[in-house]
Amino acid sequence: MDSVRFHARLLALYFAQYAKARLAYRADFLTAVFTSFAGTAASLAVVLILFSRFPHLEGFSYPEVVFLYGFSLIPFGLFNILSVNLYQFAERYLVEGRFDRILLRPVHPVFQILFESFRLESLQEVVTGFVVVLWAASRLPQVTPLDLLVLPVWAVFGCVLYLAVFAILTASSFYIEDRVGLAPPVFNLIPFGRYPIAIYDLKVRILLSTVIPFAFASFYPTAMALKRAEYLPFFWATPLVAAAFGFLALVAWKHGIRRYGSTGS
Repeated sequence: MDSVRFHARLLALYFAQYAKARLAYRADFLTAVFTSFAGTAASLAVVLILFSRFPHLEGFSYPEVVFLYGFSLIPFGLFNILSVNLYQFAERYLVEGRFDRILLRPVHPVFQILFESFRLESLQEVVTGFVVVLWAASRLPQVTPLDLLVLPVWAVFGCVLYLAVFAILTASSFYIEDRVGLAPPVFNLIPFGRYPIAIYDLKVRILLSTVIPFAFASFYPTAMALKRAEYLPFFWATPLVAAAFGFLALVAWKHGIRRYGSTGS
């Protein structure tokens, strides 16, 4: 418990310090929020375009797909808030030699990498996601208040899963001398989890449920609320999948750090 309190307090201090510096330039921050929201709105517009041509999507009605899409924004937004340093890790920490400073502190390197910087404008994705979910839920009689209370917990599991997958990919930077890394092409797979998984080919469904399990971060967590009994086993497996990939991420970083040889400067 002492360790949990210590890391929680450290996270609060990290966030407060970064937010103070980021909000010092309010016009820049508000511009970033507007730009982020415009991207979210454009993505949501794709759903409207789809349903202007089709009455349903593999048995999912318009409100159900909107519900699914809205929920997917919540773990994705949380992930975006925390993941900025994962994308910049190779260049910022390895090439520029900042990782040595990380290793000198008595806190786990992954904790420091995740919480040294934040993408605060992505808070709008979380808020937008909740608003969209509530709008869709008001049109879905099968969604109960209990379902809505459970969803934020599963959204946190989804965020952990996203972070774990990209932490594993980031750890490959210890072996691959590249400024970009493996994350960008995998990042492009995230939108696939925002739609009913049944619309995809079997190979894609297997990929999104095993190797790169983004379906557990967005689609499967809505199974209980939407009363999709065929997907309930995957719903209950979500915490286990998140924990398993979190463990793999820590192992990958442990071995990667052992290989790290500093910049020599």
